[in-house]
Amino acid sequence: MAVNVLAEEKIWFDKYKYDDAETQYYIHLNTPVATKIQNPPAMQSAVQGSDIELCARVTSLEKENQNLHQVVEDLRLALSKLEARLSTLEKSSTSTKPAVCPPAPHSKPNTKQPEAEEVDDDDIDLFGSSDEEESAEKERVREERLRQYAEKKSKKPALIAKSSILLDVKPWDDETDMVKLEESVRTVQMDGLVWGASKLVPVGYGIKKLQIQCVVEDDKVGTDQLEEEITKFEDYVQSVDVAAFNKI
Repeated sequence: MAVNVLAEEKIWFDKYKYDDAETQYYIHLNTPVATKIQNPPAMQSAVQGSDIELCARVTSLEKENQNLHQVVEDLRLALSKLEARLSTLEKSSTSTKPAVCPPAPHSKPNTKQPEAEEVDDDDIDLFGSSDEEESAEKERVREERLRQYAEKKSKKPALIAKSSILLDVKPWDDETDMVKLEESVRTVQMDGLVWGASKLVPVGYGIKKLQIQCVVEDDKVGTDQLEEEITKFEDYVQSVDVAAFNKI
């Protein structure tokens, strides 16, 4: 009976729960929102792994860039030497003067003075015929010199247009014998082709490419012809690219 009476009474037994909930609500409203959300450990490890891979690639690219700078400097040095040599050859060829033909000896006039009583006014040359003879002789000598100069100039060899080419020869993989590859490339012989210095440049994953320099005569050797001959060595060569091309 007492229980029934209490059940019928309007008493708020759970009021303390609502009070706690209201307190937590106002605490939540007054608490500042966190501005930094931490990444889960799995995401942090993935980001760190990508950063390490990116750093490795940047380091590899920096090394390759340094190697390319060194190759360019070597080419500039070789080109400056070739230009200095060409300038020296041009100066030596132009410094040679044409041979001068010695003037023909003039016939000496008769210095014997006629006797005073035998001098006749009709024999005196008032217009200077000896001067005319000297002028004709000078003209002949000048024409002879011009002829000799023209002959020498026509015999002077014409300058041959040449180019300096830097080739990138790439192997198939890191197991390719690079010594055999370079020997095969240098067996390519053509009229107007001269092979120069070479070196191995790292590409990545243990693979190295061959950078080799050559000088060609433009009228005799072309880049397409070189690439075609080198790619014939299929056991060693994957591809050939022109890294630098300069006129000499």
